[in-house]
Amino acid sequence: MTESEFKRRTKDVALRIIKLADSLPKIRSADVIGKQLLRSGTSIGANYRAACRGKSVADVIHKLSIVEEEADEALYWMELLVDAEIVPERKLISLSAEINEILSMIVASIKTMRARKTIDPKSKI
Repeated sequence: MTESEFKRRTKDVALRIIKLADSLPKIRSADVIGKQLLRSGTSIGANYRAACRGKSVADVIHKLSIVEEEADEALYWMELLVDAEIVPERKLISLSAEINEILSMIVASIKTMRARKTIDPKSKI
């Protein structure tokens, strides 16, 4: 997958998160969880874009680690929406699967970059 394809994919996730947050019931718990989900889910793509502009391997790894954290956090908030019976699980299966795939690719990239950095610590990427 190319960098531009991955940027598009993470942006699509952000747009889906926005729609999900806007569709939540107007109750206090959904509002609080929705705001957290909105923040973490939309920052996946923003932080991936920042990683693409990294200045060094260490910088890219650091920024990709933020993407990893935000994706995992978004999944947590989605699980909470289901467990609190605010949103039926079936409505989040596709979005959860997409975020899990993105998370898996980010983790694999981080591992590859760490291994590459160990082999050639002066390489930029």
